[in-house]
Amino acid sequence: MRNYENLVIVKPTFTAEEIQATISAVEEVITSNGGEIAATSAMGMRKLAYPIDKNERGYYHVIYSTIEPSAIAEIERRFRINEDLLRFVTIKYDTNREVKAWNEMVEKAKKAAAAPKAEEAPKAEEATEAAAE
Repeated sequence: MRNYENLVIVKPTFTAEEIQATISAVEEVITSNGGEIAATSAMGMRKLAYPIDKNERGYYHVIYSTIEPSAIAEIERRFRINEDLLRFVTIKYDTNREVKAWNEMVEKAKKAAAAPKAEEAPKAEEATEAAAE
């Protein structure tokens, strides 16, 4: 199993639910081909460097995973077929230095995913306190 990073850009015309469904489908493609997702990082809606299919913006999402090298061709084939994706790129982390950097990025993504959840809890408590007053 090798370490990989997949960056996908989803069409900006979708609703939040449709974007999440597309991201779930991308993650399912990876897991159905024997991959294990270590972490994900939602980069959000960003301006593209150049228009792609008349779209000026796109929703960026990064998936860090470990996959057998033989499954990459099938995963990329399925990404090409998916019309909801504007672009994708698969990066392989092979050398010891690259693997160390991959592990650091995974830890950073996990911390970033946990941080908003911790911030949301106080807001919910503040809302119930405001309602009680």
